[in-house]
Amino acid sequence: MLGANAEALEKEIDQQNIHVIINTEWQEGMASSIRCGLNAILTMAPSSDGIILMLCDQPFVTASLLNDLLKTHKETSKPVITCSYGNTFGPPTFFHKSMFSELLQLKGDTGARKIVQQYANNIVTIPFSQGHIDIDTQSDYENLTSVPPQAH
Repeated sequence: MLGANAEALEKEIDQQNIHVIINTEWQEGMASSIRCGLNAILTMAPSSDGIILMLCDQPFVTASLLNDLLKTHKETSKPVITCSYGNTFGPPTFFHKSMFSELLQLKGDTGARKIVQQYANNIVTIPFSQGHIDIDTQSDYENLTSVPPQAH
């Protein structure tokens, strides 16, 4: 999904095997991205059982981690499966379709953390020890290149 600078970024993307979704309301903040992405999924794959919300700046997310989210949902039937790292929780996070209406009601520069907190007694967390590592600055990137990769 693209928001700010979408036109410039879209030119740099090989779109052969992906769908590029443009969030025209990106200035509102994270909630608009969640709504835009979920609406796109509901249009393209209306029978989806759930979605995984993730950030583009977490370099240690793996296919195995994403599969663990899905596996944990299948094993527990909990509507929210999120990752734990450090003393907190956060994305990537699986949301069952029963949570879609609440995700679509998010407003402003608020992500889905509010929903996860609201249902804290009905969620499951899985460990993601490197979940706290993200790339927001050039310095973050330079620090990342000196960190050896590890399993989640």
